[in-house]
Amino acid sequence: MVVALFLVPALAGIAAFFIRPHGPRRALLPAVAVAHASLTGLAWLGLPAPALQGLLKLDELGLLFLSITSALFLVASFYAVGYLKRETPDRRPDFEQGFLFDNIPEAVFIGCLLLFLAMMTLVSLSAHVGLMWVAVEATTLASAPLIYFHRHHRSLEAAWKYLLICSVGIALALLGIFFLAVAAADVAGTATSLLMDDLVRRGAALNRPWLSAAFIFLLVGYGTKMGLAPLHTWLPDAHSESPSVVSALLSGALLNCAFLGILRAHQVLTAAGCAVLGQELLVLLGLVSMGTAAVFIIGQQDYKRLLAYSSVEHIGILALGVGLGGAGVFGSMLHAVNHSLTKAMLFLVAGNLLAVYNSKSCRDVRGALRVMPFSAALWIAGFLAITGSPPFGPFLSEFTVLKAALDQGRAVVAILYLGCLGIIFVGMASVFVRMTQGQASLPMDQPRAREPLLSVIPPAVLGVLVLCLGVHVPTPLNSLLHRAAQMVGGS
Repeated sequence: MVVALFLVPALAGIAAFFIRPHGPRRALLPAVAVAHASLTGLAWLGLPAPALQGLLKLDELGLLFLSITSALFLVASFYAVGYLKRETPDRRPDFEQGFLFDNIPEAVFIGCLLLFLAMMTLVSLSAHVGLMWVAVEATTLASAPLIYFHRHHRSLEAAWKYLLICSVGIALALLGIFFLAVAAADVAGTATSLLMDDLVRRGAALNRPWLSAAFIFLLVGYGTKMGLAPLHTWLPDAHSESPSVVSALLSGALLNCAFLGILRAHQVLTAAGCAVLGQELLVLLGLVSMGTAAVFIIGQQDYKRLLAYSSVEHIGILALGVGLGGAGVFGSMLHAVNHSLTKAMLFLVAGNLLAVYNSKSCRDVRGALRVMPFSAALWIAGFLAITGSPPFGPFLSEFTVLKAALDQGRAVVAILYLGCLGIIFVGMASVFVRMTQGQASLPMDQPRAREPLLSVIPPAVLGVLVLCLGVHVPTPLNSLLHRAAQMVGGS
């Protein structure tokens, strides 16, 4: 079953490039999403056996992030079907006419989207640090064409920026793996296994200086892909220029893949008794990310870039929770779930706003509650959730991280944490309220926009899930979060 989780979307993604009719090709998205979610659901009943001589293995930490990816893709796939119906083939540049396919952008979009799911799945399944590195790099290659889908010069710039910066980061992560191999070598200098289970089991025997250097390079490398400041510069452009359904997956699922790479490195560091180094670095980068997001959110007039900088903030919260250790790790795991669901919801709604107002400028979007009441209501609910307002899920996870800081007597960290959250709340509130309230900025002959079900139901489902997680965390999920936190050294 472990192999099937990867092969189903991978083979479907390859097939999408060769299926010519629009209907069957588009139907691949929800069909594969349902199959992938079903296989993931079976894994909750019992972790499947490892495959390929232990290279593929699903543990509690991997299952958590695999479940987030699968759930988001399931919702996004139905939204994507409606999105593709709204896209017209005549938006293609002339140089694509007469190419291999009748509608090459759509073939690329669906094929790369499915391959993107396959590569993110492989990240969660990888039990070897080298294979995980390959999978993380493959997510970059699979998602870059999705960023360039609109064939605009800004999309091209964002795609190249994404490729270049993330490739530099992933190269540094590769150097970290080389250092880890040196740290794991035996007394005779012979390289030993780089399987996660072997590294954790032999943690006490690892060479600590080389291991510390390996963690720093892995943190910088995967931190670049994760969007930790000051390594985040690709993220605002990529998220704002991508189709909204792609932005939802980039922010809600892709960033978690890089985060999982950092967590795997931290597992080894903890097993070797060097957890303090990793924790202090994560606390520092977490606060820097939150502070950077606060600065750029204030006065931001592009609502998709605003959501992108919000992702930088929440990535900082994830790093901060793990850096604090103890209950903070549990808060970080819970926040990974809450942030992914909430941010995906907001990006999908942003796509609805963009389709009606035809502008990403906050100044051009006014009176959304009058024009598109369902999307606007979800927009406001998403704002309250992403800023940590009760009773939504992010309030619970952010409060858990704050409590961990206070319980450890780290008053300075707690004050900086609350200060950044407060500034970001004010900055986002001023934008969201103006966009939804007041007189509609559309012509008088268009008093209310049509809101297709496939554009409203997917974000509404995510919104309901976020609300439910703020009221009650289901026992199976709570248990999985605790086991995942314990694997990273939390409690």
